[in-house]
Amino acid sequence: MKERGYIERLWREEKYRVLAHSKQQYDEIRELLKHNPSYKTVVDKIDKAIAIEPTTGSIVNAYDHMWGYFKKVATEDEKEQYLMLKQRFQDNQIELKQWQQFLKQLAYQYKVQYLIDSTALYT
Repeated sequence: MKERGYIERLWREEKYRVLAHSKQQYDEIRELLKHNPSYKTVVDKIDKAIAIEPTTGSIVNAYDHMWGYFKKVATEDEKEQYLMLKQRFQDNQIELKQWQQFLKQLAYQYKVQYLIDSTALYT
């Protein structure tokens, strides 16, 4: 695989994790990828992004993006569960892991490989 292929795979795996930490860094990396960055440059930008402390808002934004893979196929019960977990997370009533576990379960259930491979559901 050429370096560009490794870069694209890395970004597929890390993009939602980056988004959960910083929308600004996410946008900067997306812009960088339009050019021809080195693998090391991309890794350094990702490391910089995930060093930023995520906010509740940045996490919710990233999880809402991931939810987009399911919103048309999820059952009403799953939609209610998602919204309930989201609200409880925003109200500091649950840890992120509980919400994360639900999305991971949906990723496997609906066979969404893109999310199964995402580091955002495992960190």
